Amino acid sequence: MNDELEIVRGFLRERLNIDPARITVEATMEELDIDSLMLLELFFEFEERLDVTLSQNLPTPKTIGQLIDIVKGLRRAHTGG
Repeated sequence: MNDELEIVRGFLRERLNIDPARITVEATMEELDIDSLMLLELFFEFEERLDVTLSQNLPTPKTIGQLIDIVKGLRRAHTGG
């Protein structure tokens, strides 16, 4: 989970000036003030940095951990592993 978590931390630090220590797998989107537009930007960041393809029917994660699980699933689907 480290790669994905570090991407989230770096992205949110740059975009929203959020202290990376606050960004844990248990942190909710709501408590980090991540709205639907910022979530979409995060998905695009993962798409670019990890070479995954987004689908139209992605679930909406409530926590950073759920977001990372979604991205990991996309990575597995992309690599076949």
